[in-house]
Amino acid sequence: MQITWLGHSCVLLTGSKKVLIDPFIEGGSVAGTSPDLVAVTHGHDDHMGEAVAMGKKTVAITEIAKYLKGKGVPVEGMNIGGTQVVDGVSFTMTPALHSTFIAEAGEGFSGGAPAGFVIGMDGVKVYHAGDTGLFSDMKLIGELYHPDVALLPIGGRYTMGVAEAMMAANFIGAKTVIPIHYNTWDRIKADPVVLKNGIERTTDLAVRILAPSESIEITPE
Repeated sequence: MQITWLGHSCVLLTGSKKVLIDPFIEGGSVAGTSPDLVAVTHGHDDHMGEAVAMGKKTVAITEIAKYLKGKGVPVEGMNIGGTQVVDGVSFTMTPALHSTFIAEAGEGFSGGAPAGFVIGMDGVKVYHAGDTGLFSDMKLIGELYHPDVALLPIGGRYTMGVAEAMMAANFIGAKTVIPIHYNTWDRIKADPVVLKNGIERTTDLAVRILAPSESIEITPE
């Protein structure tokens, strides 16, 4: 599987299918990625992004799925704790500690609950934490699903910061950690090198710091 960080929380998984998670990048468009599937962690506009405009089959929590369906988007709704297989790709929806509403529908329009995903494709499992604070049940995500890769927000203020992400990485135990949701704006500035040094000095986990549009290859163990 190829994993490409496009910026912010937007990540493209490329294997037998192309899965685009949280289709938003600041000051640009992700339309050219041409995914087969889109996954949305929650309704904030910097995560739902171009989901409506792209019109691709989308996986999201029930409330967002109903909203997107009303906009003509083909959707596969689900809820936290559930797993479904869509076009050969496995999606398990995990909890996240955050807030949510469907921003483009206006404040007060429910977005259900914020979430993360464990996505399985071609023998590789990727955990995208979504926007979240640290929570101890991340240990269960590691114990139950054994992700190979953890995509963790580190920007602070609205999500975990670097210190919390270090602990989250230990809870989850994924061999590869990729920081996301940082340095998009000044208010979520963070230094991923601090995360890398802290984790790699104290564990056998590896942190891969990607530039926007940079990719890495992950092979099944």
